Amino acid sequence: MKPNPIVWFEIYVQDMARARRFYETVFQCTLEPLAAPEGEASSMDMLSFPTEMNAPGAGGMLVRMEGVPPGGGGTLVYFGCEDCAVQQSRVEAAGGRIHKPKFAIGPYGFCALVVDTEGNCIGLHSMA
Repeated sequence: MKPNPIVWFEIYVQDMARARRFYETVFQCTLEPLAAPEGEASSMDMLSFPTEMNAPGAGGMLVRMEGVPPGGGGTLVYFGCEDCAVQQSRVEAAGGRIHKPKFAIGPYGFCALVVDTEGNCIGLHSMA
């Protein structure tokens, strides 16, 4: 297995417009629509986070897909931040909630756990 093996993530949502507002507000970015693939996945609604496919790290997107509900399920995606308290401060105004405010994780920096408008728990990580 290569180092940093995760190359893509998907966060499932029910209300794409609401989820888009949440993520664009919290991370101060613009999500871009992706065309649905042909075949069985043609009904998927997808919005991509800013992604450079040849850059280090994982790209990802919000996905609305029939039969795949949002919510906690055992996998947690962490978003890298300069100071995770900044993004945490935007969560409630964007319609989410803070599950666990910024806390230290020793030499690995800091993180916060927040819940988006669709019920998905995500992590915010920073070294500051």
